[in-house]
Amino acid sequence: MSARRRTDTGTAHHAVVLGAGYAGMAAAVQLAARTRRPGVRVTVVNADERFTERMRLHAAATGQRLAELSVPGLLESTGAQFVRGWVTAVDANARTVRIDDERVLRYDTLVYALGAAADTAYVPGAADHAYTLDGIQDAELLADRLARLDTGTVAVVGTGLTGVESAAEIAERYPRLRVVLLGVREPGADLNRKAGAYVRAALGRLGVEMRTGAEVTKVLPGGVELAGAEGVMADAVLWTGGTRVSPLAAAAGLEVDERGRIVTDAALRSVSHPEVYGVGDAAAVRQGYGVLHGTCQSGMPTGVHAALSVDRALRGKQPRPFRFGYYHTPMSLGRGDAVVQFTRPDGSPRRICLTGRAAVRYKETVTASPWPTYGRMRKMPAASAFWPRGGRWTRVRTGR
Repeated sequence: MSARRRTDTGTAHHAVVLGAGYAGMAAAVQLAARTRRPGVRVTVVNADERFTERMRLHAAATGQRLAELSVPGLLESTGAQFVRGWVTAVDANARTVRIDDERVLRYDTLVYALGAAADTAYVPGAADHAYTLDGIQDAELLADRLARLDTGTVAVVGTGLTGVESAAEIAERYPRLRVVLLGVREPGADLNRKAGAYVRAALGRLGVEMRTGAEVTKVLPGGVELAGAEGVMADAVLWTGGTRVSPLAAAAGLEVDERGRIVTDAALRSVSHPEVYGVGDAAAVRQGYGVLHGTCQSGMPTGVHAALSVDRALRGKQPRPFRFGYYHTPMSLGRGDAVVQFTRPDGSPRRICLTGRAAVRYKETVTASPWPTYGRMRKMPAASAFWPRGGRWTRVRTGR
């Protein structure tokens, strides 16, 4: 039975959004705003009522307070229902979601936006002894530990965006602490030569010790062991070395890739269960240049597009293909410095970059923009349905 026929016969079509991160909130607000009519109801499920500004968690980890942003408060005027709880199971064949192992929600359409977390499973001891930045509570735990250290060493594992931002923030906020940034690749490796050199120079000015070619093989209560090299003794270890997704999608019977992400078609529908849409970090969304890597930059557009696709299906129309091209990589280097690398649609660096105060202002504008954007979506959903499509870079060629 089609979504349109269910609505026309008077049976309310129930759309459930799992997760209220950047992608999930974009999907929920867009969907609620576009389907505000009889016969359609939207439910958003999230473990916390507070919206997590993941792009600010490295600042929260040094004791800086973040705004209290209420998910149910924002959704209240949209007509969407908010359900607080942990999603413990999804049955894609029965079209049900289990919450806290107690409640069961039935859905007609599901938007799966449960996101990703730090991958602490593949290195022994990481899950037991390392801090992560998966949520505000994790950041506050690390902030409490850092505040209680008069002297000592903090090891930050991972030289990607989160690792660099975290190491810079900690070094600037706590100059009495020794900060060691560990990773296989050098910091700023994905930026152009000028921007990458600026990142490494800024870290050096802050006193961050950079150890590249360093493969962490074990995390201990008092430090980390390295492959073929002397380990690093540390009073706190922050793990930013890679992410993993929830196993719920695979357990639900949805087709997933080797990393457990939902495999989607061009419209972001699951290839095995088309009534399920995968967005953000939880989905393996293919473009002409490859699979999207999880960022707010691409996550919010996937959420909006999923809502557009659901709305079109409810009106008896075919969903359109999703296309997205990257355009920048903003990176903070403490409160007073930053780099913004402008990119080609596939994420590779262009020659143009911003540094210093201009980059700080740009980065703050980007970081602060999601929440006001959700507010505008409630009244003008079409105003947020624009993003770089990437031109020829994003066309999926037959046979690829």
